[in-house]
Amino acid sequence: MENIKDLTKYERTRKVIVFIIDIIIYHLSFVLSFLIRYNFKIPTFNYRAYQGVSFYIMFAFGVLNILSGMYKLYNKRKADILYVTIINQLLMIITITSLTFLGRWFAFPRTIIILSFLISSVLLTIWRLVVYELYKRLSGTRKVMVVGPELNCKRAIRNFESARNDIYVVDIAVYGNFIENIKLNIDKVDVIYLTENLPDSIQTEITTLLTAHDKKIFLSSSFNNLLLLNSNIRNIEDETLLELTEFSIAPELDIIKRFVDILVSILLIIVTAPIILITAILVKITSPGPVLYKQTRITLDQREFDILKFRTMKITAEDSTGPVLATTNDTRVTSIGKYLRSLRIDELPQLFNVLKGDMSLVGPRPERPFFVEQFQKQNRYYYLRHTVRAGITGYAQVNGKYATDFNSKLNFDLLYIKKYSLILDIEILLQTIKTLFDKVSSQGVNDEELDIDYYSIPERIKIYK
Repeated sequence: MENIKDLTKYERTRKVIVFIIDIIIYHLSFVLSFLIRYNFKIPTFNYRAYQGVSFYIMFAFGVLNILSGMYKLYNKRKADILYVTIINQLLMIITITSLTFLGRWFAFPRTIIILSFLISSVLLTIWRLVVYELYKRLSGTRKVMVVGPELNCKRAIRNFESARNDIYVVDIAVYGNFIENIKLNIDKVDVIYLTENLPDSIQTEITTLLTAHDKKIFLSSSFNNLLLLNSNIRNIEDETLLELTEFSIAPELDIIKRFVDILVSILLIIVTAPIILITAILVKITSPGPVLYKQTRITLDQREFDILKFRTMKITAEDSTGPVLATTNDTRVTSIGKYLRSLRIDELPQLFNVLKGDMSLVGPRPERPFFVEQFQKQNRYYYLRHTVRAGITGYAQVNGKYATDFNSKLNFDLLYIKKYSLILDIEILLQTIKTLFDKVSSQGVNDEELDIDYYSIPERIKIYK
């Protein structure tokens, strides 16, 4: 356990070292490409073109990998590393082509761009998988104790059990007699996760105990905890105060966000025009009904608007059931619809909603009035997600799953609003590309997953009440 604690102190150092070696490998991939392309006799004229643009290439490569979350390994699988590496290298092809055109480095051979993509993808993937394995082995499995009411503990356990890797594993769950049971097991775990609905006095006593034992503490993203994010510090005479910030985006940032929405949506409409056309034809010839599907959704200030999507369900989908959430293996989905959903192609028409101002590229996913009304009855803070425009993609979409319950999605949305920055929007857009290859992110809700009472806790987990 001491080994784990010591290693976590050098997390930033690890990221910096891996980042530097990534840059070196990427540069070497270009050198190797020149050597292979010109039979180990590199023409000075062509190589100078690369040298002229190399700084900008490496800078773009570094920024792209940081924003795509490449160096955060605690929440990744090996497949994620492969996806992100290849996607980023494909994006670098576009970036390099643009840079060489804008900088008029026309002597930079296009064959080198393709060769470097192939070589760098292989070398970076191997290197990063080695780093990932070393990270897992040196860090070890971090044993987690979950503390809170039984229902909340069950939710937390299910969440940890469905994680992308086994870096965090729940060994102990404490439902009651919190202080006594924590003291009894405090030396058996590395992390203590305090769930929602713990009484304030109990939580204070627990955090005091854990701080004295230098234990890592995880807190849930409950509303009270989210309130404290991005607090402003005010010093008044002898006291330092925390000023709680609102769940909203600053007007200046909102203007910039809207400008970026318009610019990027126009570019995306132009780039994806062939896909939009082909999809429209496929929808029309595979099932009767309109190509586009309009549905009333809720956006900024709880205003209603008609969202545009390619139709993926039969036109009679809700005639007998009324509004219901999509489920896994939904029989209402058309033959082509399941593929459009898994690749998120059905969302492309929403670029026109962005242009109109009803939506943003990034924001909380818009819900139907029927569900908004239901959710607001169950969670009194649900209205706060409507302090910003609804989005095509969002924080919940890149961090959660399609089947994530609405309370968890709400926490993601409120976290996004509190943490908002243009950089965060770029990160989410880049990470959205990866979710297209993740089947779990596109699945609907399983009926058995909706009721936590049916969740069976693994036998290895010791429960204390």
